[in-house]
Amino acid sequence: MSEIKAKDKQVKDSRFKKVSTILVSQPKPTDDKSPYYVLAEKYNLKIDFIPFIQIEQVELKEFKKQKIDILSHTAVIFTSRNAIDNFFRICAEAKIEVPAEMKYFCITEQTANYLQKYIVIRKRKIFVGKKTAKDLEEVIKKHKAEKFLYPCSDIRKDDMPMFLSQNGFSFSEAVFYKTVASDLSHLANVNYDMITFFSPSGISSLYVNFPDFEQKGTRIAAFGPTTAKAVLDAGLILDVEAPLPNAPSMTGAIELYIKKANNIK
Repeated sequence: MSEIKAKDKQVKDSRFKKVSTILVSQPKPTDDKSPYYVLAEKYNLKIDFIPFIQIEQVELKEFKKQKIDILSHTAVIFTSRNAIDNFFRICAEAKIEVPAEMKYFCITEQTANYLQKYIVIRKRKIFVGKKTAKDLEEVIKKHKAEKFLYPCSDIRKDDMPMFLSQNGFSFSEAVFYKTVASDLSHLANVNYDMITFFSPSGISSLYVNFPDFEQKGTRIAAFGPTTAKAVLDAGLILDVEAPLPNAPSMTGAIELYIKKANNIK
């Protein structure tokens, strides 16, 4: 083990201290059986849910400045519910009737099922990935002849546009909504043993609200490699990283940490 890695491990090991309070930077789960509630009860934790980012609509007038002709596309790629909501909102405001022949490519089954809020899904051509953008890419590869529209936020990951571009697909990406920092001023004098993050935008929001934030004893948990990188780029110590081979979820990774930090056998 190199001297740098050994020092890094020593720093991390010194941070295994008891966790009693956790701030999850996402909306409160609506499912009573959420793993977070199970975790809280199992280890007697106080878990609060406060979104660090929020979605703002792009007004129709602003959308039109992008000069995107929705009806010139034959397929739409959806990677979130926000994208679905705002795609159909813009269509409604612009009085665009989406043709029945339009194909929809959705990142997960849950995302695909959400489409029924706007269309009769059994009468539409819908293609679904298993879980990740990489899975969806494998599905898209079989449809080279389509002209794709990728509705997204002003802050988005590069993976999908990069994949489409590198593989020679005909596509347009358009900003249908914006991701902005939430007002977290009410947390100014509140401390948590751990804060969880799920996107680089969450880290940005932290510093928009608290430019002088000092981590000190607060443990940081991050989901996904881009979020983990944002944590490290901000000069913070990453204490919990998910997914892991033995803990594919954020709650699973947190539980592994708590067992060690709270000395639970």
